[in-house]
Amino acid sequence: MSVVSLESLTFGLGHLVRAADALGERLVLLTRDPSWYAYELGRLPADALDVVETDTFDVAGLTELLRRAPGPRGLISSTDTWTEVGADLAERLGLPGLDPAVLRLTRDKAAVRNRLRDAGLTRGRAVGISGRGDVAPLVEQVGLPAVVKDTAGTGSQNVWLVRDEAELRSALDEAAGRTLRGRLFAEPYFSGPVYSAETLSWAGRTRLLGVSSRLMSPEPYFREEITAFPVAFPEARRALLERWLGEVLAAIGYTDRFAHVEFVLTTGGPEVVEINPRIGGALVGEGMCRALGVNVYEAVVEAALGRRPRLMDADLPGGPAVAFVLGYPAAPGVFTGVAGLDRLADMPGSPAWYPVRSVGDPVEHLADSRGYAGIVHAEAETAELATHHAVAAANALTVLTEPFPPRGAAGGEASGG
Repeated sequence: MSVVSLESLTFGLGHLVRAADALGERLVLLTRDPSWYAYELGRLPADALDVVETDTFDVAGLTELLRRAPGPRGLISSTDTWTEVGADLAERLGLPGLDPAVLRLTRDKAAVRNRLRDAGLTRGRAVGISGRGDVAPLVEQVGLPAVVKDTAGTGSQNVWLVRDEAELRSALDEAAGRTLRGRLFAEPYFSGPVYSAETLSWAGRTRLLGVSSRLMSPEPYFREEITAFPVAFPEARRALLERWLGEVLAAIGYTDRFAHVEFVLTTGGPEVVEINPRIGGALVGEGMCRALGVNVYEAVVEAALGRRPRLMDADLPGGPAVAFVLGYPAAPGVFTGVAGLDRLADMPGSPAWYPVRSVGDPVEHLADSRGYAGIVHAEAETAELATHHAVAAANALTVLTEPFPPRGAAGGEASGG
């Protein structure tokens, strides 16, 4: 019997393999490019899982492939890019899963905002943008400051903070030259610290497993830089957050499985930024396994099989708090390596470098999460201390790039290309 993973997050594949093994299942990874998982696959035995290279956007082809496979019993789709493909595939194969309409809703940030507005769970509403005409009506409907973004964006890409009409016009001009995954819309900008709630739901009940901090770059960008888990909220506030999150997820019909809910703590209470129908990305899953003292990916597999995850009711033994820092270079260019890795062994918190890029990869965008080359991870007794350890370790490293070769140079883009 097997459980199929339609692509995967960059990190966590090893935990997923061990979770499947513990539950008596064989993990099958469907991927367009196995090199995306080089770090994880390099640390697993060669026969730990089945890796099938295929076009993971071809729903018809994937359906036929899995119908020929021996006994697929569940499907895991843990990435934003493949959420809708996974929903369609599970429905075609009759595998356990959420209503595809609910998963499609989560990939439409504007629709989610307005659904929450109708339920009285947000003060703002989303307004679609059809062009670069008169901005005054848009300002009147949304207010300033506002955020202009892609309804199906990911990784803080195609997001603009606009604080006045001039910035709004500039954002609309820039957006007109971008390729969007969805549609352009505007919503209010909520000021305050940003967090992400890591939740698990089953049959409409939601358990808050913990909250990750999300320290961002200075305005006007939304580049993710530092995360720590679990944030030490007072118990009364934590209970209020858990109840609010249950209401938020219920409002969009999200009744089962993991969710990664980004929110802002404003002076008027929490405000949703977006709802992701998956376990957290980067090293959030790794951090949850360590800090909670359990392999949370067993719950991922159990949910994929249609079983109530034991994690819904489990007493968590706990472990060290964790933090990680995304490592960005100072300038765009060709990635050439990381200086200072030898220093990590002598630093507190057992810091480690998790590579995302390989030498020779281009690094073009530094204003969002496309620009980081790897992650520095550390731990301690509290999330605050783990953050100090991770930042100290990250400060000892330098992500190196060389300028891109001139256009037309050997190995570069041909003139007029």
